[in-house]
Amino acid sequence: MKVSIITVCLNSEDTIEQTINSVLSQSYPHIEYIVIDGGSVDRTINIISQYKDKTSKYISEKDEGIYNAMNKGLALCEGDVIGFMNADDFYADRSVISEVVAFMQENDFEAIYGDLVYVDRLDEDRVVRYWRAGEYKKGAFYNNWVPPHPTFFCRRQVFEKYGYFNDKLQIAADFELMLRFIEKHQIKVGYLPKVIVKMRTGGKANILLGIIRGNLEIIRSFRMNNLRFPPFLFVIKPIMKIAQLFRRPSDLNN
Repeated sequence: MKVSIITVCLNSEDTIEQTINSVLSQSYPHIEYIVIDGGSVDRTINIISQYKDKTSKYISEKDEGIYNAMNKGLALCEGDVIGFMNADDFYADRSVISEVVAFMQENDFEAIYGDLVYVDRLDEDRVVRYWRAGEYKKGAFYNNWVPPHPTFFCRRQVFEKYGYFNDKLQIAADFELMLRFIEKHQIKVGYLPKVIVKMRTGGKANILLGIIRGNLEIIRSFRMNNLRFPPFLFVIKPIMKIAQLFRRPSDLNN
């Protein structure tokens, strides 16, 4: 089974090399690695160029936002399974892709997801938040459940059947896509109870205006898919995030 990993980046000179190495160091042998750069003006392009022979496909050109860039990557994919590795993120260990593939094949899942930890931007060993995704149950999105998108791996045929990211959304298109796939179309999805990705704190959705816009796009996501919007969603959401601050994944200490 071939796995396509897509990294989109823009002016990511501080983190892009670690991201690339976390993909290239995976023990799984059949990985297609696609890097989509949005026309960086810092050292990002120079760093990526050092790995040109080890990446499968590489584009550097102006885009219309992160989800437009992700769609460019999706259009280039030839793998059976597709995952995304953001330029601020990195895999928790070298065996992640191998475990993902084995889990999908053993259970004939159309998609799988796992757990994620937020780490300090300057100290990647310091866990700030632990996002334990837990098992999906029908209707879970109405209770503010959503899997961490960087841990989400999905078969290419699902994208071909149900579509790519809606790039009219600037912050919550990943939420909308998973809502569409999992809640609306009820694809067969599985939970791998393991920390798959480490994500550095920060990002567009974490500033005040980003939070407001993201919440508005979440409301649109339900309406676009003809799904009932749960009125208490934004009451539950901060409570769940606070709970994540006090959890710690035991497998990171093993």
